[in-house]
Amino acid sequence: MSKTFPLQPLLDLANNRMDGAARRLGELIAGETEDCRKLELLENYRAEYQQRFQEACRDGIGPDAWRNFSLFINKLDEAVSAQRAVVEQARKSTAHGQKAWMDQRNKVKAFDTLSQRHVAKEARIESRREQHATDEHASKQHRDRHQDS
Repeated sequence: MSKTFPLQPLLDLANNRMDGAARRLGELIAGETEDCRKLELLENYRAEYQQRFQEACRDGIGPDAWRNFSLFINKLDEAVSAQRAVVEQARKSTAHGQKAWMDQRNKVKAFDTLSQRHVAKEARIESRREQHATDEHASKQHRDRHQDS
C-alpha cells in the first residue's frame, strides 16, 4: 500500500493560487488592451480634429473659432497624456501580474517535482515488496516440491 504524498495539500494550494494568478493576469492583459485601444481612439480623434483645424485655417477662420479649436485640441492633448499614463500603469500592472503568475507556476513545479519523486519512490517500494512476495512464493513452492520427493 503506497503512502499518499504528504505535501499534497500544499501542491493543491499552489495550483489554486497559480490558477488565480492566471485569471488575474488575463484580466490585467484585457484591461491593458482596452486602455491601449482607448489611447489609440483618442490619438486618432486628436489627429482628425487637428486636420479639421488645419483645413479651417486654410479656408479662413475667425478668432472665436480659432480659440475654440485651440482649447479643444489642448483638452484632447490632456486626455491623450492622461490616457498614456493609464496605459503605462496598466503595462506595469500586467508585468507585475505576469511575475506573480510565474512565481506561482514555479512553486507548483517544485511541489510537482517532489510529488513525482514521492510517486517514484513509492513505486520502487511497491515493486520491491511484490518481488519479495514473489520470491517468497517461489521459495515456498521449491521447498514444498523437495519435501514431497
